[in-house]
Amino acid sequence: MQENQLYHKVSIYLSSLASMEDSDYTNLFTGKKSNDIILHLDPNQVIDDYFLGARVSWINDDKSDTTCCRTLVLKVRRADKRRILRPYLQHIHITSDEVEQKKKGLNLYINIGSHEQNRRWRSVPFNHPSTFDTIVMDSDLKNKLKSDLESFLKTKQYYHRLGRAWKRSYLLYGPSGTGKSSFVAAMANFIGYDVYGIDLSRVLDDSDLKTLLLQTTSKSVILIEDLDRFLMDKSTGVSLSGVLNFMDGILNACCAEERVMVFTMNGKDHVDPAILRPGRIDVHIHFPLCDFAAFKTLANSYLGVKDHKLFPQVEEIFLTGASLSPAEIGELMLANRNSPSRALKSVITALQTDGDGRGSLNIRRQWTDSSSRKSTEDPGEHSGVFSKEGVHAMKDFRKLYGLLRFKSNKTSESFDMTPDRKDGQSYGS
Repeated sequence: MQENQLYHKVSIYLSSLASMEDSDYTNLFTGKKSNDIILHLDPNQVIDDYFLGARVSWINDDKSDTTCCRTLVLKVRRADKRRILRPYLQHIHITSDEVEQKKKGLNLYINIGSHEQNRRWRSVPFNHPSTFDTIVMDSDLKNKLKSDLESFLKTKQYYHRLGRAWKRSYLLYGPSGTGKSSFVAAMANFIGYDVYGIDLSRVLDDSDLKTLLLQTTSKSVILIEDLDRFLMDKSTGVSLSGVLNFMDGILNACCAEERVMVFTMNGKDHVDPAILRPGRIDVHIHFPLCDFAAFKTLANSYLGVKDHKLFPQVEEIFLTGASLSPAEIGELMLANRNSPSRALKSVITALQTDGDGRGSLNIRRQWTDSSSRKSTEDPGEHSGVFSKEGVHAMKDFRKLYGLLRFKSNKTSESFDMTPDRKDGQSYGS
């Protein structure tokens, strides 16, 4: 009495075809989510599909003499049958799995300190709204990364032919607030993978780290944030050797199939080169502080402004070398979103005051009624007013990150993915 799994996969596949949407009529059903609409063939309806240059037809065969049998009939020309039937059915398997993967809800897993067996991970629904459309990133770099992920999803047999585990690893490095975490969320949403976030401070030793890897599932993003900070902390239980084996050891090769591994750092200058080598890290992505192009993207997203009379002044300040993180600029715009002019002026002030130090603003939000302030801004608006506390924010940031005058066009390895690299060698295999 079990459902034929091939029938189930074909049904999913057919519902995704453009020819189904273009048909004169079809049956509409709701999916597991309220906004999911599933298309089904009507009884005796015929739909065409094309594969390897051959046309095939699917028919929902209405068995009027029985009430328990649902049948889909595939019609293939005799001359094409031997050539396309087997690869066509494999294509249906792969496509239906991809469709189901995108529709299923994602989960975020975090490791907990429990020693109980099978209790090392706790999950919550992963509902992060970040996508590749919303993140602030150079458009060419963004398209390269999307292509890299799409290519990874389709190259299982290629990896196996090379004798390599089917996994991909990324290093995201740059100052705090430059969008590394948002990029991870966008990546997970794009490929439909769950996220396993490993807190190394809760890992007891190297063996415990291996156990965590064993308990992850396929189709997942395995994330370790602030790896450089952890490596400098000598009091932790995980050794450098344990991290290296986690990234590219025999256990990783056997148990990390169909996974994307992501590591974040504030900077990689003082990191052991063994961690950064190809195989352990396939793609390096630099997340720089905000430039004028990124600023315009933020202004469009937060304020709905594509051009403004203050833009030339902002651009001139960026040309002097001043900069802030996208998170800092976004927060200023968010607080003053009701008045684009006031938002842009607050950004200008912040760049002039703190931008030369490329530091993190130490800001405090005070929501006040604009009528109580003497201002030349538009009356009747309530907006966020920021007060910068402390003159040592620049020095504190310099001590914390050591990234004063950190340039986005800094010389990098041939497998780096950076906005200023336009050639085809910007990242490695």
